[in-house]
Amino acid sequence: MTRWFASDLHLDPSTPDIAARFLRFLAGPVRGAHSLFLLGDLFEAWVGDDDPEPAHREVIASIGALARAGTLVYVMRGNRDFLIGERFCSDSGAILLEDPAIITVAGAPAVLSHGDGLCIDDRAYQKLRALVRDERVRADFARLPLEARRRLATEARAGSREHLATAVDYITDVNQTAVEILMREAGAGLMIHGHTHRPGIHRFESDSLSRTRIVLGAWHDQAMVLRSNATGYELVPCPA
Repeated sequence: MTRWFASDLHLDPSTPDIAARFLRFLAGPVRGAHSLFLLGDLFEAWVGDDDPEPAHREVIASIGALARAGTLVYVMRGNRDFLIGERFCSDSGAILLEDPAIITVAGAPAVLSHGDGLCIDDRAYQKLRALVRDERVRADFARLPLEARRRLATEARAGSREHLATAVDYITDVNQTAVEILMREAGAGLMIHGHTHRPGIHRFESDSLSRTRIVLGAWHDQAMVLRSNATGYELVPCPA
């Protein structure tokens, strides 16, 4: 039973090469797999399920084809696509995951997260994160005309780039204490997340137990994805 995990594709009409690579990934290595987990920031900006952007619709159709072929597709909201909703899931055949989510990987509990909620040292970002996940704020945003939502999304991305350019590295990474607390609460020895764009496998001791944190890669860079089966897991570059 093969499972794939990916995050941070940041799909955008301005980056058709990344979309093409993702479509090849769906039609090739992932086809026939038991499941695919997309752990946030599938899109660079998702302004609502009613957005008719053709590039996004092509991706949604391809995810739908994979789901109809028998692969379970799970999607988790990230900080760039937190407005993914029921219509997206209906159109794509994907199953929406809450953040965090607990599943079984290689026979043991694993906690899945986008990862931005673990970057607690970035206090300015955490305030923004809480705001945009407020149901009333989301509802008000969804009622805006599509072009107004697109304009606000563009302004938000510009603000994010400015913030990251001046932030010290440690505050844009996960906080180790937050990681350990979440894994303890989940009863998990394994965590899989994205968001930080720092792919790697981190092993550490916590509560006298050996634990592992796997970070997936962003697709504009190394596009590191995780493949797991009954015997274990491996962090690999996205196979074409």
